[in-house]
Amino acid sequence: MTASSLPLRGKNILVPRSKGQAQSFSDLVEKYGGNPVEIPLLAFKPARSPEIHAIINQLHSYDWLIFTSSITVETFLSFLHPSDRKQMPKIAAIGRKTESFLLAKGLQVDFTPEEFVAEGFAEEFKPYVQKGMKVLIPKGNLARNYIAAYLSKYGAVVDEAIIYDTYFPEESRELIKEKLTHSQLDILTFTSPSTIDHLMAVVKENNLYEKVEACVIGCIGPVTKERIESYGLKVHIAPNVYTVHHMIKSIIDYLENEYRRAL
Repeated sequence: MTASSLPLRGKNILVPRSKGQAQSFSDLVEKYGGNPVEIPLLAFKPARSPEIHAIINQLHSYDWLIFTSSITVETFLSFLHPSDRKQMPKIAAIGRKTESFLLAKGLQVDFTPEEFVAEGFAEEFKPYVQKGMKVLIPKGNLARNYIAAYLSKYGAVVDEAIIYDTYFPEESRELIKEKLTHSQLDILTFTSPSTIDHLMAVVKENNLYEKVEACVIGCIGPVTKERIESYGLKVHIAPNVYTVHHMIKSIIDYLENEYRRAL
């Protein structure tokens, strides 16, 4: 790759994911010459609740099982005995990554929406909703209940099961503080409302608002964009397709446009 084809050269880009999840994101950044700075703004641990096992014992009674992320899939499957897979209901997945993860685990995906957000999923899934049908939505403790509320409105009986807890790793607090204090981040990327909430907690504690304002900010999805703007920050990049790949391409387009304006 030539220097001219490395549009992210010299840019330190926040990758807000854990080591296990960050690889493909970081690889994209490096492909275009950037320096990925991996600081997980979210971490996950399985929830401890007898409710989960009670629901799994009744898995056969559900008509649909809705997964919103690969983390949800991985955690849910960790609670299952291999024999439980024989009684899986129909499966709906939000996002191609979630769908691919399910397929890789040997599970059939019966519905994937064109739009990878809760609002788009609910609207596209509506024709499948029948009064009285049972739906199970495994989720994290910070996830919204938009889909459950929407499907319930149209007659579905929806159970939500909190199967993992989301938290902000303590070591990430120190890393964020250090990198922002010394202006060592050029581009901040956010993949969920929780990622911006956690970063801004550090910003507020350490009076680093001006440091964040000096960064280019990109995000995935309208809900995340709205949350960022609620902090009074400008969102420079918010692609119409809600994937990391499209966000990186949009960052490149933004930087190239800014370069042309400066000439």
